[in-house]
Amino acid sequence: MESMFRSTTICGVKRDGKIALAGDGQVTMSQSVIFKTSAHKVRRIYNGKVVIGFAGAAADAFSLCEKFENMLNKFSGNLMRSAVELAGMWRNDKSRQLDAMMIVADKDTLLVVSGNGDVIEPDEGIIAIGSGGNYALSAAKALAQNTNLSASEIARKALEIASQICVFTNDQIIVEEV
Repeated sequence: MESMFRSTTICGVKRDGKIALAGDGQVTMSQSVIFKTSAHKVRRIYNGKVVIGFAGAAADAFSLCEKFENMLNKFSGNLMRSAVELAGMWRNDKSRQLDAMMIVADKDTLLVVSGNGDVIEPDEGIIAIGSGGNYALSAAKALAQNTNLSASEIARKALEIASQICVFTNDQIIVEEV
């Protein structure tokens, strides 16, 4: 029987000139085994100017992050260009697709980058990925529409709500803001 790792929920929120990414710390195998509760899946790269959060198969997520950081270095920190070039590279290599996704952000832009070569900029400035992504996305949209909370507060609260619903998401939350 194949083991299935479910490894996170990440939420990104753009509001009032700030962008925040929040991620939980749980790594779960199959339906019942929690391997880790304090994994760090949201981090700063490119001299702290870019924040990334990743979900999916751990090795693929790390590979996707590393390749993205290499693109940032190559294109002098241009987030959109780096994301598009990375996506193009993966689309052209049909032999290798990564089972991972990232949310990436700098001070101006919020994007989702997938291991399949997709780059998506959310219309409403709110996006979520991972096991509890749909729960976090719904919560973040409701909070943005009905409160005056900051980007960081919405991202954190959305993850807290997701952790109460999704068994693959916990309340060990890390938030980074740019």
